[in-house]
Amino acid sequence: MTTAPSPHDERLVELSATDLQNRLGEALELYVAAMGYPPGTVEQRAPMWLAHMMREDWRCVAVLDANDALLGICYGYRGAPGQWWHEQVRRGLVSVAGPVAADEWLRDYFELTELHVRPDAQGHGLGGDLLRGLLREVSSARVLLSTPEGPTRAWRLYRRLGFTDVLRHYRFTGDPRPFAVLGRTLPV
Repeated sequence: MTTAPSPHDERLVELSATDLQNRLGEALELYVAAMGYPPGTVEQRAPMWLAHMMREDWRCVAVLDANDALLGICYGYRGAPGQWWHEQVRRGLVSVAGPVAADEWLRDYFELTELHVRPDAQGHGLGGDLLRGLLREVSSARVLLSTPEGPTRAWRLYRRLGFTDVLRHYRFTGDPRPFAVLGRTLPV
């Protein structure tokens, strides 16, 4: 049985693309556990995470425990036209708010792509530490993210940090669940 981390046993670190590549298996296992996905998801997501590392302004931070194991991970990059998520969100925003609103939200933004905390480490403020650590060096005007709809710790974190609704109950291509797109201006 793993016990929850003590605040004195963890440290926030920035990971380079090489660092994350070297820990990709561990990071994806954490992702699968945090999201409750089936184990086969690791193989499906690895190429996507590797491709994300090559995007403009990609940044990654992690929380490590005293044994150097990942407790949480967070990464993102500058969003841009032509990227899958950007085009999906633009389509949704245009349909409910029009092209002007879509262009405003999708101009000069950082996409918070992944933020995950190991289930046994949740509820200790690590998500907030990861998010603030990641966004501290971001020069974009705003940050956007998507998260499944529903009352979760992630929702409470995003609301507590000032994220507001951009698009609600949106269904991304290939995923039947409803998602919310949330955003806020920077800095946090």
